[in-house]
Order: sequence, then C-alpha cells, then structure tokens
Amino acid sequence: MPNTSKTVMISGGAQGIGRATALAFASKGYSVSILDTDKEAGFEAVRLIKQAEGHSMFLCADVGKAESIERWIRLTLEEFGRVDALINNAGIHANAPFLELEAAAFDRVIAVNLRGTMLASQAAARVMKQQGDGGSIVHIASTRGLMSEAGTEAYSASKGGILALTHAMAVSLGTFGIRVNAISPGWIETGPWQKQSRAAAPNHTQRDREQHPVGRVGVPEDIASACLYLTSDAAGFITGQNLVIDGGMTIKMIYE
Repeated sequence: MPNTSKTVMISGGAQGIGRATALAFASKGYSVSILDTDKEAGFEAVRLIKQAEGHSMFLCADVGKAESIERWIRLTLEEFGRVDALINNAGIHANAPFLELEAAAFDRVIAVNLRGTMLASQAAARVMKQQGDGGSIVHIASTRGLMSEAGTEAYSASKGGILALTHAMAVSLGTFGIRVNAISPGWIETGPWQKQSRAAAPNHTQRDREQHPVGRVGVPEDIASACLYLTSDAAGFITGQNLVIDGGMTIKMIYE
C-alpha cells in the first residue's frame, strides 16, 4: 500500500551526507527511497529510519547505469506512489596525477557523478511532470567545481558539469513547476555518518578549524538542512542556483 506522504529519492543515501539527508527528510514525514552501491550501509540506513518510525526503502544499484535508474524509479513508485523531491548525492573520485590519469577512470567518474545525475533527474522529472504539482531537484556538487587541488581533474570536471546542468535544467523544467538547485559543500566531516563497521570520530586540529571563518569543519547535517530548505515551499522562488556551504573557507585569502 503506497504511503501518502511526500517522497524523496536520494542517490548515495546510505552513508555520509546522503545518510544525514535521508534521516532529516524522514524526520519531516517524507518517505525516503535510497539508492546506493553499499548493501550493508543501505540496509543499515533503512533500519535507522524505521527505528525512528519513518518509511524507507533501499535499492543496491549503480546510479551510472540507466537500467538501475529505471528500476529505482519503478520500485519507488510501487512502494510510495509518487516522487516529490530528488537529491542527487551519489559521487566517486579517481584522484591521480593529471599526466597519469587513465581515460577509463575519468569516464567512470563522469558516468557516476554527472551522467548519473542527469539520468536520475530525467527519470524523476518525468514522474513529477505527470503528477502535475511540481517538484524539486537538488544536486550535490562541490566547491571543487569552482576551485581545485592538483590531481582532481576527473572529480572537478564532473562537479563543474553538475553546476552547468543545474542552470540548464532549471530553465528546461521550470515550465512544469520543477525547481532545480545545487549545493556545493566544502570540507564536510562524514566519519560519524559512515556505516557502523567503519564509522570514525572526527579528529580536527585547531588549524583545521581556523581555516573556516565560522571556526569549525562542516558536518553532514549542514548539507541536509539546506536540502530540506531548497525542497520546501519557503524556497519557492529559488531555482538554478548554486549554494556554497563551506563555512566561508573559499572566501578566505591564505598567504602561507
């Protein structure tokens, strides 16, 4: 029997930012559909949501494959009956010295981070259009789409592509009442939000904290809160935007 509450789909929703976001939406009464490649983490996330009396489901699949997205959409509709929001959080990296970066590794990062975001958005938007009452899509990009360290070409390219995809989709889907925004996290400490078998307490130095004007490293809840806001009616006039959430790190000039 489909649940009549709003439904959010979260790729990469089993650990880290994705898990925090899944629990945040569940706490607001959303049914939560998670896609992730880690089976142990996925079932653990569902268990946590159900322990909090929420509704959730999990599909172990690869967001970079079209058939996985199609199955995810189908099972979500069978379980919950509708799709109101999509959080494109799944992402991988293949950091390597640029002159040694293999094309296959580059292609894999693009397939998951960028192509997967496009495929999931396309599938969810078709459902939202058919429902006729709008919807919201949030891409989790990165400050690496705006600035870089050496050896991050594949990841940075994928996140930069997501930022471009955000404003293009916002224009294309606006006519259907679907809003599309991106969040670019900075340094987010995800250690405590990993699956139980690999969770780790943070260990930050004073220097780590002082790199951020707010005086601390970010936590997944910072991103989850922004996802809730951007998918809410309170953000009804916001679309095509990239919200940088980095504690001010990228606006601080460093001369060391």
